[in-house]
Amino acid sequence: MEPRTLVIVNPRSSNGATGRRWARVEATLRDSLGDLEVVRTRAPRDAERIAREAVLDGVERLVVAGGDGTLSEIVTGLLAADLAQRAEIGVLPLGSGGDFMRTLGIPPRLDDAIAALAGGKTRRLDAGRATYTLDSGRVATSYFLNIASLGVSALITRFVNATGKGMGGRAAFLMGSIRGILGFNPEPLSVRVDGEIVHEGPTVLATVANGRWFGGGMHVAPQARPDDAELDIVIIGALTKLQLLRRLPLLYSGTHLDDPAVASFRGRRVEFEAAPGTVHIEVDGEPLGSAPVEIEVLPGAVDVLGPGPEAPHSA
Repeated sequence: MEPRTLVIVNPRSSNGATGRRWARVEATLRDSLGDLEVVRTRAPRDAERIAREAVLDGVERLVVAGGDGTLSEIVTGLLAADLAQRAEIGVLPLGSGGDFMRTLGIPPRLDDAIAALAGGKTRRLDAGRATYTLDSGRVATSYFLNIASLGVSALITRFVNATGKGMGGRAAFLMGSIRGILGFNPEPLSVRVDGEIVHEGPTVLATVANGRWFGGGMHVAPQARPDDAELDIVIIGALTKLQLLRRLPLLYSGTHLDDPAVASFRGRRVEFEAAPGTVHIEVDGEPLGSAPVEIEVLPGAVDVLGPGPEAPHSA
């Protein structure tokens, strides 16, 4: 018996392309998966509520028709309500960046991805839980499958989200990165991994990775695995704007870990301390708040359909 399936569609993902092409996508999905229900998101964080209510109503499979941000919302909705083990998640490559799709090895062509979804096995993956401080001073929590980061990346995501991704995800993030680097000044940050201080001082970027890519194709954590019960932490210390711009190609190629300005660690719990309101965090492309931040891995938290992480798509 096929599981009861709900497709959560973010029609605004990929700069609105998902909404425009949805009729054809839905027809192909129905041919491959059979009966399914469809709900469209209407506002930010709507996917959290939709996922939670659907699983409580008996849905056993959620298909994400959107980007990494939509996936992060769905994961947050399930994990915050302790519902993640009651449904499996399938992912379609319909976002602008598609970074976590690369780690999962999901084919970039939609028809191939749907075929992989229909014939894929369920794999249990880790998730991350990030606790941070809102501008109001209130403490909030979000969950993620891909990457949380602090520093220049939070400014970059604000620029990208404000200007849109009409030129495509990779180009939008590249232009946003250049703009963010030119407008960013590193602030002091203290980083503690599993109780041990590993970094103190002005910091351009600190990433906590469950997946390998972020920012529309930057291979920031090439050794990360989403099923090893650990997080990969990559830190770039104080660099000038010119030095950072020159290192951008290294981030895309994944060769930056050999740079002496870059430090990497692995662990299960990461704590960030900074002066209030000075160092901001983004989670899967969504700017959220600022330090102090605590991030921890949740081993085997989510069941995801599709190819395994052993052979990520690297294009």
